[in-house]
Amino acid sequence: MKNILTIILIAFTFGLTAQNYIEHTVKTGETIESISKKYLVTPFDIYALNPDAKRKFQPNTILIIPNSKIKNEPIVGESRELIDYKNHKVKRKETLYGLAQKYNVSEDEIKKANRFLYSENLKKGDKIRIPRYRTVVSKQTLTNTVKKYTVLPKEGKWRIAYKFGITVAELEALNPFMNETIQPGDELNVPNIEDKEEKTVEASFGFYEVLPKETFYSLKGKLNLTQEQLEQLNPELKTTGLKAGMVLKVPADVDTTGRMATVGKTNLKTSLINFKTKKIALMMPYQLHRIDVDSVEEVKDQIKNSRRLSAVLDFHVGVLMALDSAKQLGISTDLKVLDTRYNIAATRKLLDENDFSDYDAVIGPMEETSFNRVAMALKANHVPVIAAMNKPKEVYSNVFQTIPDDKLLRKAMIDFVKADSLKTKVVIISDQAHKVGSQALQNEFPNSKLILSRMDKKNKTKDAHYIYPADIQNVFSAGKTYVFLQTNNNSFISSVISLLNGLVVNKTEIVLVTTDKNKAFEGKDIDNISLSKLKFHYPSIHKDFDETKSNGFVKAYRKAYGVSPSKYAARGFDITLDLLMRLASAENLYIASKDTIETEYIENKFRYNKVLFGGYVNQAVYVVKFDDLRIVEAK
Repeated sequence: MKNILTIILIAFTFGLTAQNYIEHTVKTGETIESISKKYLVTPFDIYALNPDAKRKFQPNTILIIPNSKIKNEPIVGESRELIDYKNHKVKRKETLYGLAQKYNVSEDEIKKANRFLYSENLKKGDKIRIPRYRTVVSKQTLTNTVKKYTVLPKEGKWRIAYKFGITVAELEALNPFMNETIQPGDELNVPNIEDKEEKTVEASFGFYEVLPKETFYSLKGKLNLTQEQLEQLNPELKTTGLKAGMVLKVPADVDTTGRMATVGKTNLKTSLINFKTKKIALMMPYQLHRIDVDSVEEVKDQIKNSRRLSAVLDFHVGVLMALDSAKQLGISTDLKVLDTRYNIAATRKLLDENDFSDYDAVIGPMEETSFNRVAMALKANHVPVIAAMNKPKEVYSNVFQTIPDDKLLRKAMIDFVKADSLKTKVVIISDQAHKVGSQALQNEFPNSKLILSRMDKKNKTKDAHYIYPADIQNVFSAGKTYVFLQTNNNSFISSVISLLNGLVVNKTEIVLVTTDKNKAFEGKDIDNISLSKLKFHYPSIHKDFDETKSNGFVKAYRKAYGVSPSKYAARGFDITLDLLMRLASAENLYIASKDTIETEYIENKFRYNKVLFGGYVNQAVYVVKFDDLRIVEAK
C-alpha cells in the first residue's frame, strides 16, 4: 500500500512539473495575496490546488503554484534595479525623510542598507550607505491573474475595487491609462476571480477606506467597531490584516466621514522637526497681461474696480507675511509665483512648462476647471494641492479643501443649539423654498414649532414672504428661545427681525440663528443693532480677529499699509503659515493632517479629515454671534 501511494505521489509530482507548476515554501509575514502577486496568479488559483490553505496557512507550508498560459494584454511596468551604494556622512539637522527625498529613494530602502536604523535614530556623524537604483522599463505579461470587466452604471473606482477585493491604488495600477472618472461601458483589467467570489455593494451598509498606518485600535476609536466586529463583516481581514486603501464594509449608521468631535488646539511650534526648505507654488489669477505697469492710475483703477484682483493681491500679501513669520521659526521657503490668468489654457501651459514633482504643495488655482486640471496632473506624484479660496468640484486624493462643506456649517449650528441646556424652546421660521430643509431641521428638535411664510393671495403658487404677527403670538414665553430663520429673501428677514425684536420683553429672551448666513442677512434694511439685540448666531468658516488682543500680523499689516487686513489677507496668512508649520512638523502634509490636529491662527482654523475615497476637507467651523455691534466667537 505504501509503495502504491509513493508511485501515485511521484506520478502526481511529475505531472505538475510537466505542466510547469512550481512549489513555494511560505515565509513569515507572507499572505495568500502577496504570494498571488509574486507569481501573477489569484488567491482563487492557489486555493484551487491547495484547499487546505484556507484553514491551515503558516510558515514552511508548501504550496503548489500554477503557471497558466492564458494571456491578456501586457501592461508596461517599471522596476528598480540596485546598482551600488553611495557613502554619506550625516550632517546636523538631516533627517531620514530628507535624505530619502535628496537621493530619490525610500526611507525603508535606506534602512535595509543600514540595518541599525531599524532600532536607532539617525544622528549627526553617522556614516551610512545610500542605495542607488536604475529604472528598468519592461512589459509585464499577465497570465490568468486578470480579466476584462465592463463598468456598470453607477459604478466608480471604489465600488469596483471593493467588488474584486483590491484597493483603489491596485485597480489604478492594473489600469494605468484609466480615466480619473470612469464611465459605464469602460473596459478595465480586474482580478480574475470566480463570479461567486465577487462582492456586492449592499445599500444597507456603509463603506470605509482604510488610511495609511491605521490600526484596529485606531479604527475602534474612529468607527466604534472592534476588530472582531470588522472581521465578522469583512472575513478577509483574518488573513490579510488591514491594508491602506482597502475598502471595508461597516454598519450603515457608522459615521465614516468624521465626527464633529471637540479637539484641543494643537501648537505646532513645539513639534517642528523637518527644517528642509519647503518648495511651494502659488498659482493665482493675477492677469498681469492686462495690467499696464507704465500707468499707475490705471493700475489703481483696475485694482479698485476688480473684486477678484483685489482679493488675489490681498491674499498674496498674506502669503508673503506668512513666509516671513515662518522664517523666524527657522522654516525656509522656496516660493514660485505663477499667473493662471483665470484661464484653463494658461494653466495647462504652466503645467507643461514646469516640473512640480518635487514640490511640497501647490496653493491654488482659483478657477474650478483649472484647479481640477492641476490636481489631476499632480496626483500621480502625490503633490498636495490646496483649495484656498474655492471649493473644488472633485476632492481628489491629493486635494486639501480649506473651506468646510455647507453640511458641516449646518451641523455646527445645530450642535451648538442642542448643547445649550438653558434653552426652553426652538422655533423655526422658514420661507417655502426652504420648507424641506426646515422640516429636516424640525426632526433634529422634535418639540420645535415650524412657521412657514404665507402664500400670495392672488397667486397661490407664489411665496409672499411674510408672516402675520398672529402666527407668533403666544409662541414665546419666559426663558431662552432659539429661532432658526431659514431664507435667502431680504424682505422676509427684515420683517421677521422686526417682529421678533418687538417680543423681547421682560424675561423673554430670543436668540436668532440660521444654518445659512447668506447675503440676504446683510441687506440695507437690516441693521446691526437689531441683530445684536437678538444675539444673532450663525456658523462661519472664519471669525473676525480680536481687536482687543495684541496681534503681530495685524500690527505689521497696519504699519505697512495703513489699514486693517482684509479677510483675504488674513486667509492668505493663515493658510500659508498653517501649511508651512504642518510641513515642518512631519515628513509630509498627509501625515501632518490627522483629524486629531486642529490649528488656529488669525481668523481661520483647520482640522482636516480624509473623506471616503478622496482627499482632505477642513472640518473646523466657528459659531459666531453679534455682541454689542461686534461679531465674536460664541462660546
